[in-house]
Amino acid sequence: MMLNMTLTTAAPFAVYVHWPFCLSKCPYCDFNSHVRHGGYDEAGYVRAIEAELAASAARTPGRTVSSIFFGGGTPSLMQPQSVQAILDTIGKHWSVATDVEVSLEANPTSVEATRFRGYRTAGVNRVSLGVQALDDIALKELGRLHSAQEALDAVKVARSIFDRYSFDLIYARPRQSLDAWSLELKRAIAEAAEHLSLYQLTIEPGTPFFGLHKAGKIAVPDDDHGRNLYDLTQTICDDAGLPAYEISNHARPGAECRHNLVYWRGHDYAGVGPGAHGRITIDGRRYATETEKRPESWLALVAQQGHGLTIDEKLTPAETADEYLLMGLRLAEGIEPERFTAIAGRTLDPERISFLRDGGAVETTADGRLRVTQSGFPLLDAVVADLAA
Repeated sequence: MMLNMTLTTAAPFAVYVHWPFCLSKCPYCDFNSHVRHGGYDEAGYVRAIEAELAASAARTPGRTVSSIFFGGGTPSLMQPQSVQAILDTIGKHWSVATDVEVSLEANPTSVEATRFRGYRTAGVNRVSLGVQALDDIALKELGRLHSAQEALDAVKVARSIFDRYSFDLIYARPRQSLDAWSLELKRAIAEAAEHLSLYQLTIEPGTPFFGLHKAGKIAVPDDDHGRNLYDLTQTICDDAGLPAYEISNHARPGAECRHNLVYWRGHDYAGVGPGAHGRITIDGRRYATETEKRPESWLALVAQQGHGLTIDEKLTPAETADEYLLMGLRLAEGIEPERFTAIAGRTLDPERISFLRDGGAVETTADGRLRVTQSGFPLLDAVVADLAA
């Protein structure tokens, strides 16, 4: 990776690269992912991403990139030389921190694991594996194309190549008992070096699971059982030294995903590729950006205008403050009320804070941060809505 490395103490600035293609569409997934059985022009999409990077850099001159994340879709379908080209382009247009974190999402299949060493050579230094389950029946129901053993084999390969790796699991699956989840989670922790992402299954509109759920053909745990599964997750992870630093993400201290912290702490990030979101500050004002979702339409837009932006909206101070609240309260560390006030031009309502504190949903730390309690996290959406009102 030919990057212009620099040491910086400036505010974090990240680059997100969205690779939209998948081999198949998982029935629970509502991400911007697309299957193209007839293939696609990988080199052409890489060139278009390079063009978008140039356009984004022109709007954010002088920034130093602290983290880069390849998400999707399935970025591990890309050839290592494509990843190399994109990283070289980032280094051409921005300075890059000496300790930059470069993450790539990968499917844990044997075919994609063979590319891991090529990604490491290209400059990727952290992989996030979409394991999703360590149970073959559950994997089949989730539409995954790998077995539990194949996933564990891919984790082993990742461990041998990367100093930092993580993997995802989905829980609160149909018919999942506390005992079964306990065994699966402990097995996962035994394989995880420093980081796990643990998501409760949600039924999202527009997905095949949504139709099956509506027809009564798939059932997820009720609220009480879901809460019990969540509480069990926290206990097991805490005992193993992997506390939650964000509502669904667990890490050993110092091993948090620095890229995702950029989102949750309300810092800037440029988003490129089909359907990518971004948040950038220009002349003191924060902008929300989003690109065209359909890959072919995005490609045509980039060819026409040098970027695929369909949304480029200047956020009001109130909108920026609400985003800071929404994202920051997902973190165990919480938010700085003074920063909210500086952004919004108003303080958070002390009576609402007092009400939520009395109910055990939030607390104020010794250094003045406001955070959601462990018991309040399952009610996070309601807490945020109350504070934002």
